[in-house]
Order: sequence, then structure tokens, then C-alpha cells
Amino acid sequence: MKWFLLAVVALLFWSGSDFFSKLGSKPDDKLSHWKMVMAVGLVMGLHAAYEVFFGGVEISLDIIIAYLPASLLYILSMTIGYVGLRYIELSVSSPICNSSGAVVALACFFILHEKMEPLQTAAVIIICTGVLLLGIVSYTEDDEKRALRQSQSEIKYTKSLIAVLIPVLYCLIDAAGTFADNLLLETLDEESANVAYELTFLFMGIIAAVYVLIIKRDTLARSRDLPKLLGGVCETAGQFAYIFALSAYAIGAAPVISAYCVVSVLWSRIFLKEKLSWKHYASIAVTVIGIVLLGLFEGLSGEA
Repeated sequence: MKWFLLAVVALLFWSGSDFFSKLGSKPDDKLSHWKMVMAVGLVMGLHAAYEVFFGGVEISLDIIIAYLPASLLYILSMTIGYVGLRYIELSVSSPICNSSGAVVALACFFILHEKMEPLQTAAVIIICTGVLLLGIVSYTEDDEKRALRQSQSEIKYTKSLIAVLIPVLYCLIDAAGTFADNLLLETLDEESANVAYELTFLFMGIIAAVYVLIIKRDTLARSRDLPKLLGGVCETAGQFAYIFALSAYAIGAAPVISAYCVVSVLWSRIFLKEKLSWKHYASIAVTVIGIVLLGLFEGLSGEA
């Protein structure tokens, strides 16, 4: 059952990344997304150094450049996701962001002309339906009902189209990164590619630090910015566990890990006091069912 423990670890860490990233993204801090890039870049840089000097992973400038398209798309999507956390509930954002697998499947179908199996097709349709319903429910909700359900929450949000579009944009760009990833890994070693991604994130973190600390002359505060660092630790640890869980038993691990947004919703309800309407939760349930089914298909494909 080693694969199951690794899958649960990945699930908990990635949901923890969602939670701490949200906790560190205050609506009044316009630089919070750059600070998140700083934190994640630092942690990933440290992990990359460990993999190279102690794990013996091969890395070179050629590998970093070769994997750069996927790295930049992943980093861009995450940065946009961090921006979005200032404007929308984590309970709504996480399921939308985690739906990128459906977009990848559609891209493979339309661009690469790959065949979609019945389970994969059903999962994609369910995910798209759930995300569409979630967006409609969030944008059409009555202002008074929104204010009433947010009365216990630490943060109040106003109805905004951009608040819904930002996680959708994350989903699309992350899917483009995954699409590029699948193509590039045909010629690159997976561990080397992962280190290349982490080193690229470190470089972007350094740029973000220069922008925040030197150009903008902003300061870091432990109470506000420690959650960002914890989010970076969770993101990196989740990625590490994810790789080993899939290699151990993909068919079982994939659907377990794909449900991490459910735990993100749970953390947001317990600790952030986010409360959604039954329509929100119904839409989230539809989306999550599709995500888990797609994860199951990926697991089956990995075993084939």
C-alpha cells in the first residue's frame, strides 16, 4: 500500500498548497502574487539543489532551455492563479483550476487527433459542465444572498466576471503547459525536466524578489508572508510525492490525487469560514466527479 500512502501525501500537500497560498493572498496586498513566486521559487530551488547534488539528477543549460516552454507556461499559470486568490473563494477557484486535465484531453483530440475513449469523453463532458455551472452560479448570484453567506467569512468578495475568468485562464494556461510537457518528455528525462522547471522557478523567484524588495521597496512580514512559504513547501512536497505515487501504481494513485481540490474545499470551509450555496456545492460535486473519472482514465492508460 505504499502507493496509497504516497497518493494521500500528495493529496494533503497539494490541498495544503491551495490553503496556504490562499491564506497568504490578502486582497489589500497587490504584490502578494509576486511574493508567492518568491516563496515557491526559493523552496523549489532548494529542492533542485538537493536533487542535483545528492540525488545525482543530470541537469544542464541545454535541458533547462529545452524544457523552458513548459516551465514558463506552468509558472505563468501559477502566478495568475495567485492573483485570482485575492478575488474569489478558494472553494470556487480550486475545482476550476484543477480542471485543466479536461482541456489537455480536448487539445490532444483536436490538435494531435488522438482518440478519446468513452470514459475519457464522459469525464471531459462532466468537468466542462461542472465548471460552466460553477461560473454561472457564481456570477449570477444575488448580491444580498452573497453578502449573507459571506457574513461569517474572514474576507468579503464582490460579484465580478474577472474573478471567475482568472481561474479559467489558469486552467487554460496550465493545460497548455501540460500539453507542452507531454511533447517535451518524449525526448527529456522526467527527473531532469522537473529539476529544470524548479531552477526556472528559482530564477523567476529572484526576479520577483528584485521587483518587490528593491524596485517597489516593499517589506516582508512574518504574519502575512509565512503562509506563502508554507504554500511553497507544500507545492514542492506534493509534486515529489505525486511522481513516486504514479510510478508505484498509477491506476490507484491518479484518481486519489486528482481529488485534492475536495480537501481544499474542506480546508476553506473549516479554517477560512467560506460558505457557499447549495448550487455552488452541487456544481463543485459535478466537477470533482469528472476530475476523478479523468484521473481514473489516466491511471488506466498508465497501466496499459
